[in-house]
Amino acid sequence: MRALLAFTGSRGDAQPGILLAHALRERGHEVTLALAPNLVPFAEAHGVPAVPYGYDSAALLLAQRTDTRFGSRDPLARFRAMIDLQRRGVPEMVRDLRALVPGHDVVVAGMAGEEAAAATARAHGLPFAALHFFPIQPSAAVPVVPAAWARRLPGAVHRLGWTLLTGLRAAALAPILPRAEAPTATVRIQAYDPDLFPGLRAELPGPFTGFPTDRDGLLRPPPDPDLDAWLAAGSAPVYVGFGSMDVGDPHAFAAMLREVCARRGRRLLLVSGWSPLTPAIDETVAVVTHVDHAAVLPRCVAAVHHGGAGTTAAALRAGVPQVICSVQADQPYWGAALRHLGLAATVPAKDLTGDRLADLLDRVADPETILRAAAYAGEFTGDGVDRAADAVAALAAPTPSLRRLR
Repeated sequence: MRALLAFTGSRGDAQPGILLAHALRERGHEVTLALAPNLVPFAEAHGVPAVPYGYDSAALLLAQRTDTRFGSRDPLARFRAMIDLQRRGVPEMVRDLRALVPGHDVVVAGMAGEEAAAATARAHGLPFAALHFFPIQPSAAVPVVPAAWARRLPGAVHRLGWTLLTGLRAAALAPILPRAEAPTATVRIQAYDPDLFPGLRAELPGPFTGFPTDRDGLLRPPPDPDLDAWLAAGSAPVYVGFGSMDVGDPHAFAAMLREVCARRGRRLLLVSGWSPLTPAIDETVAVVTHVDHAAVLPRCVAAVHHGGAGTTAAALRAGVPQVICSVQADQPYWGAALRHLGLAATVPAKDLTGDRLADLLDRVADPETILRAAAYAGEFTGDGVDRAADAVAALAAPTPSLRRLR
């Protein structure tokens, strides 16, 4: 099998694609891994060759944050901003994918850029697989609004809402996507635990593979002996990490975190991600660029983060209570789902204050929350990447044709 894997978005979006590419290569398949240009060095630094496609995803995130039309009082201006956001970078993705796709047997993409990859695959008559890191297909099991009150609405309302949102996005992208005469085989791999959304397994066809975690440590950063010594020298810290998400003034944000943790008598482990904070370690605070979640999170008392699927899965795997401070996309839905199951507390990042964070940390320090998080970790399965590779290989397998014997 010759597979083209196209993954764009943040590093959290690209990481499952890198892991899947590695797993398919280990099985003897030929793989072209296409990533946003700024993420190619990350893959190659971990021994997975990649080629660039589309736009720099960090630049796209910055453009989204700085588009003042989203704060306009003019509804038409906000609508145009939303349409532009849906289309941003898509023509470049299609251009690059058209050049890459010849010679492949199957196209695979993540949720970011899914429509561009699917349309390109159909235009070339190739089967297509998408890795969904969150249940975005219409269903009655996932509230269309990530709020506690929305759970009281009938399931049909949620299914209709998701259907309308899907249709609006399709309509926004239709003018800039290639057209195909006939549909081709398509599978949407549900790369998360459906039990986090009660009733979902009965609604979506799957396959359900579980979270695509880095079980073998392929993408783990090098060990940090200074951080390891710091963790061993004192009490379990509060972990805080927001990846590539914008938290406003990072220095003011860090000062607020320091003050909250100091009031609680807790140490702070702050993972700066894409922010410009300078790494430093003192007795009570460690600021680092990246960490090995599998090694570090089990040593923390709570995980405060943006609610990306990858970080959410890492915290679930570690059995640590979570405070999800969502910024965009699927993040508020993860917060709502885990809050409903008693595994997390949640608030939009824009509403986060020191007092509110202190209150949320108090909530997840409840013994019942701690026990639920530990129990979930005990049942966590780590073979999501292998199962996703199985699904991709099955999609690309040739179907025997019936021939008349002469």
